[in-house]
Amino acid sequence: MSDIRVCFPDRPQFSGFMKPCRVEGDVSQLEVYGEIPKEIDGVFYRVMPDPQLPPFIDNDPWFNGDGNVSAFRIKDGRASFRQRYVRTEKFVREREAQRALIGKYRNKFTDAVEFKVRSTANTNVVYFNGQLLALKEDSPPYAMDPVTLETKGLYDFEGQLPSLTFTAHPKFDPVTGEMVCFGYEARGDGTPDVCYYSVSPTGKFTEVVWLVAPVVAMIHDFAVTDNWVSEPVPRSVCDIQRMKQGGEHWQWSPETPLYLGSCPSNVMQWFQYKNSFPGHTANAYEDEQGHLVIDLGLSEKNVFFWWPDAQGSAPEPSSIVSQLVRFTIDPQSEKRALSKPEILQHGNSEFYRIDDRFATCPYRHCYFDLMDPQLGTDLERIGPKLGGGFPLYNAVAHFDNVTGETEVYFPGDVHLVQEPVFLPRKDSTTEGDGYILVLVNNYETMASELHLLDTRDFTRAQARILLPVRLRQGLHGSWVDGGDLNPRTA
Repeated sequence: MSDIRVCFPDRPQFSGFMKPCRVEGDVSQLEVYGEIPKEIDGVFYRVMPDPQLPPFIDNDPWFNGDGNVSAFRIKDGRASFRQRYVRTEKFVREREAQRALIGKYRNKFTDAVEFKVRSTANTNVVYFNGQLLALKEDSPPYAMDPVTLETKGLYDFEGQLPSLTFTAHPKFDPVTGEMVCFGYEARGDGTPDVCYYSVSPTGKFTEVVWLVAPVVAMIHDFAVTDNWVSEPVPRSVCDIQRMKQGGEHWQWSPETPLYLGSCPSNVMQWFQYKNSFPGHTANAYEDEQGHLVIDLGLSEKNVFFWWPDAQGSAPEPSSIVSQLVRFTIDPQSEKRALSKPEILQHGNSEFYRIDDRFATCPYRHCYFDLMDPQLGTDLERIGPKLGGGFPLYNAVAHFDNVTGETEVYFPGDVHLVQEPVFLPRKDSTTEGDGYILVLVNNYETMASELHLLDTRDFTRAQARILLPVRLRQGLHGSWVDGGDLNPRTA
């Protein structure tokens, strides 16, 4: 047993604010500075990769940790907090063994044991048909109780799930409540198969379509309109032989173009753009000419710099810039080369969120994380506490698609922000009328804060909700209105 690691590696992704939290617990009354409007009633769920045990891969990426789900219950002007790990097969078996058993990120050939399902359930958490679903795109979801956060188990939609994988970014039709999903590497590691499926609000699968991608690559996010699905395929590609030799699942491929696939039925049309890296999508819709309008983050460099190309080349992290851009595609055109996209917002941005009631429709308001060095973040002061391995964003921005104007909320010179979520104002049907919740890293106190912004007064916080714990960088989350939850959940 002497070769088992009993402390985390001396690496940036395991130090400072990024040191694993490994906390489960409840806080019934969080400190609130300012005022939470009493009309706000719901739960903000988010998930972070949070390894319960030191990895046996020394330079393990920060997002390979166990899924640890946070639930912030807000009601009557008060906020409470609950956090639980997802009891995946990996989590349970490693806790029993008291050591790490999983190897490199998404490489089963480097594991200490064989897993039936290798999921960490650490990328997103959504509420659907009475279930809280913890998602990781290499596996089916794990279902959790929305109140207790108790893990119910692996969830295959009562045996209906056709693929081995399930996206971390399902889309929801704001009118019908239908969930549109897909799985890539859908028949297993290294396979080019992509499976799309639609699920009714009651959990019944209504359509299943199998397709083949031009390359085996990471398809993290996608876009949906009334009649089309569209998927951006970056140049991070998989080679099963490389994996068998102990290599990485993903490797940057400078020779591979950006593919943007659009599918109205069971035939995907593949459009190409120059080598670049697509990030998260903001929204998509069909314009009056029947063209597809797709807004997403785009970088000219390898955003996943920790997975270099075959020669080991990767960009300096501080040189990577992602911008919100717009591709407009004529799906009937025989031309497959895409024109240069329109840059909507020139700042260095990511983690785009909208008023989800306007998903798949023309929209006006977009909210996202922004890195603006001119705002005054004291990086010299907080640098020793940052940790590493994740992108830095020091503000939340609101971009107006109609006026082209940007509003910025800057939480302070010793703070960085995580992904925001939008909450509609009660009884308002106006797009963008509501609130923003964003988890904020405070590097002075080394604790986390939840900041509430009113979109009518975006540049200042309506309330700051303090946590007695530090929540390391998370990935994604969602707001669930109290009226949408089951009676026992609310």
